[in-house]
Amino acid sequence: MPRTPKPPPISTLALASSSEVEQQFYAALRSADLEALMALWADDDDIVCVHPGGQRVIGPQAVRASFEAIFSNGAIDIHPEKVRRLEVPALAVHSVLERVQVRGAKGVETGWVVATNAYVETPGGWRIVAHHASPGARSEPQDGADPAAVLH
Repeated sequence: MPRTPKPPPISTLALASSSEVEQQFYAALRSADLEALMALWADDDDIVCVHPGGQRVIGPQAVRASFEAIFSNGAIDIHPEKVRRLEVPALAVHSVLERVQVRGAKGVETGWVVATNAYVETPGGWRIVAHHASPGARSEPQDGADPAAVLH
């Protein structure tokens, strides 16, 4: 019986769009696939990641270590929703509401995370250069905030 060839690793694929990278990113989180996740990041010492309530981590080794620690607890049941995209040549910024399912004492509970993902187009295709996630609300957040309630 002929064997189905194994698909090439993501790092050898030219990812055609920031949206394709984003799909792969959330799929890697849901499967706790560290190698697939890291293959989506740009090969640059200045990549940056901020997890909800966490410190800023900079560089591929630090980003990898942060996700390795997260994956030590297993996969993340996370789903991007209400994505807003700003795209210009070679750069894309996505504002994402992440729906996260967590098993707790009361069963499966839903939480929300507000994330910003930044992508650049490289010779090898689109790659992540920044992921910044902040704690959201317990209930589904609205698409926009009351400007009077925003403190900056």
